Amino acid sequence: MKIVKMQINNFRGIKESHLFFPGHTVLVGDNNTGKSTVLEAIDLVLGPERLSRRPIIDEHDFYAGQYLDNEENTIGIFIEAIIIDLSIEQQRHFRNHLEWWDTVIGLLIEGPPPEATDRDGVVAALRLGFKGNYDVEEDDFTGATFFMSPKKEDGTYDTFSTRDKRLCGFLYLRTLRTGTRALSLERGSLLDIILRLKELRPQMWENVLEQLRSVSVASDPDIGISDVLESVQTAVRSLVPIECADAPTMRVSQLTREHLRKILTVFLGTGSLRDDGAEYAAPFHHQGTGTINTLVLSLLSMIAELKQNVIFAMEEPEIAIPPHTQKRIINSIIAKSAQAIFTSHSPYVLEEFDPSHIVVVNRNNGILTGTPAQYPPSVKQKMYREEVKRRFCESLLARRVLIAEGRTEYDAFPVAARRLHVLLPNEYTSLEGLGIAIINAETDSQVASLGEYFNKLGKTVFAVFDKQIEKSRDNIIGVIDYAFEASEKGFENIVVNGSSETALRRYAVFLANNNEWPAHLDAIKPTSEMTIEDLKTSLKSYFKWSKGSGTAADFLNQCTENEMPGYIVKVLKEIRSISAPTNQLEMIDEAAEELAVTE
Repeated sequence: MKIVKMQINNFRGIKESHLFFPGHTVLVGDNNTGKSTVLEAIDLVLGPERLSRRPIIDEHDFYAGQYLDNEENTIGIFIEAIIIDLSIEQQRHFRNHLEWWDTVIGLLIEGPPPEATDRDGVVAALRLGFKGNYDVEEDDFTGATFFMSPKKEDGTYDTFSTRDKRLCGFLYLRTLRTGTRALSLERGSLLDIILRLKELRPQMWENVLEQLRSVSVASDPDIGISDVLESVQTAVRSLVPIECADAPTMRVSQLTREHLRKILTVFLGTGSLRDDGAEYAAPFHHQGTGTINTLVLSLLSMIAELKQNVIFAMEEPEIAIPPHTQKRIINSIIAKSAQAIFTSHSPYVLEEFDPSHIVVVNRNNGILTGTPAQYPPSVKQKMYREEVKRRFCESLLARRVLIAEGRTEYDAFPVAARRLHVLLPNEYTSLEGLGIAIINAETDSQVASLGEYFNKLGKTVFAVFDKQIEKSRDNIIGVIDYAFEASEKGFENIVVNGSSETALRRYAVFLANNNEWPAHLDAIKPTSEMTIEDLKTSLKSYFKWSKGSGTAADFLNQCTENEMPGYIVKVLKEIRSISAPTNQLEMIDEAAEELAVTE
């Protein structure tokens, strides 16, 4: 069972959206784009316990907070999910509501001919919906779930009940994972679900209640509480001369099954030893954040194994968990579930997915879209190496991308930005601080294709590159939002010709004195007597020999603003101005000033 398509209207920050899910899916995008809203929408349709929450929806669940139009007509929330890959049992149970989905063209088959359902790639589907509205008469909000097929003669639909939802199997794990809904025995908790799936009904309630009824708390007169309670009884009887409020005592709970469900707590060993050698156990919520997250995710994995055909929706599985554990958890849940839908800001999580299963989410004026990432241009599957994968995933997670023509530029620009930010924090910001990911195009011929690729994903795209012929320049400018072309060919020439003599001589002396000058270039080894032209020739040869090893970045890291090439300084200034609005720049500047004062 898996969700193949979602339609969302007027729900929270989403005015309209049509999203396709390619099986196991990870949603990526900037903060406040609507990733969590998508999962909340799925929960409203499929969550077995969701509609028991009161209120089901409120004023803030409507897009822009509007549930009435200018003529006082109600504006409704509508969410629809299309589910395929139903089990035989599910198809039998939902037989009166089945439709047919064409996996080839990604559409529902509507109407005759009936033989269309026999085509390859056509599978049974279930279309489910949630409708939420403001009830004017009751002055309250209502919401319910329905089978969206067939439509009755009176225009209504059959109710999609809690029992139906349990047969589907959906679990949603939000970011705030305290463990309370996991390791307690409250109805609907993960532990309760596991017991239900294992068909275990703990016959302990009456036994525990019997034990607790015989436990008297603070009954010793020396403590003083019993005297206070007797005084309460005397005061009550002076006002009400009957045998009510008789024999007040204290108990450890309300002595009901429901209350026990709420207060029973799982204790876990802390690793600390008491004086008698026994390990000290503490309530689970006293464990570390990462431990609690791992416990919760482990319970989810158990549920997937027990239920088999379950859909998981999970926000940011990477929270407080190291990368290697993130990978193990993701792979475990994917292997055991029918479908897993994640949101994430971790490249380690994204690495576990084929790019076609990474959906980049963008929202513009309430319209939310999702675009499968696919492989980057010129990168074949077998060449999708770890390094390429890591950089590619980081760029998918960023709002803005800077495409560098080659490895030297890829190393140099972030270093130069950080250096200038340290020297002049009110005038420059690091690329990381601007939310910019940098990616290596490896050659100038790939700048345009990468620019087009990231543009389609809704990114703001910058590019830095050498001087181009007119045709190449036009191709790049046509697909890049902000293109920065250098005035000459070769980044080594840009660095050497654009830097001050002071910086060049200082770096040359450093190389010579620290035995870092290569032996095969001894004939042009820098000396203090060299003319500036000879020195530039020597350093150009050195930078070309060490191309791709970060030496140009090392050089820039020892420069001041006035010593750096004007091209690099100008590019970084313009990128900062474009990326950060005026008010954001003021906030960055204020933070920089506070940091300077602190230091």
